[in-house]
Amino acid sequence: MTTAPHPSEPDRDVAHPAEAASLDGALDRESFGALFRRHPAGVAVVTLLDDGVPVGFTATSVISVSAQPAVLAFSINDTSSSWPAVSRAESVTINLLAADQRQVSTVFATSGVDRFAQADWQQLPTGEPVLRGTSGWISGHVLQRVPAGGSHLVLVAADRAQVFDAEPLVYRNRAYHQLIEYEI
Repeated sequence: MTTAPHPSEPDRDVAHPAEAASLDGALDRESFGALFRRHPAGVAVVTLLDDGVPVGFTATSVISVSAQPAVLAFSINDTSSSWPAVSRAESVTINLLAADQRQVSTVFATSGVDRFAQADWQQLPTGEPVLRGTSGWISGHVLQRVPAGGSHLVLVAADRAQVFDAEPLVYRNRAYHQLIEYEI
């Protein structure tokens, strides 16, 4: 099967091997970062309680792993100020931000501030913090933390979720975006 690019998109040929970055497992950090900066990602805020204190951070690394059973994952850098709390957490909530929540994303990505003082949030009946105004949230228990380079991949079994009718916030190339629909 072949596909044609969208009419508004220019053709993009695969680079010749001499022009491409190394594909032998030694991809340099700059090339890897440049590639993923251009790859759009939904924006989420991961929230949890650490000894009764709410903790949260912005993440664009949330992925669906399995639909049955419902498992998702996110990554967190080992140097993140939130990592110690995540390393101890039994449960987390992944808040999928709505398109009008750019400021929420920025606050939860900022170190050294009281992130929850600037957020509209509540506690679930089970105690986990959940943000208001999102496009949805998923709460679940941590299954595993897998070391991966200078980060950890955190696997979460989804226990409950809620979806709202709101457009998602998207991040690409160090900027926030909203989606536009094309007919297929």
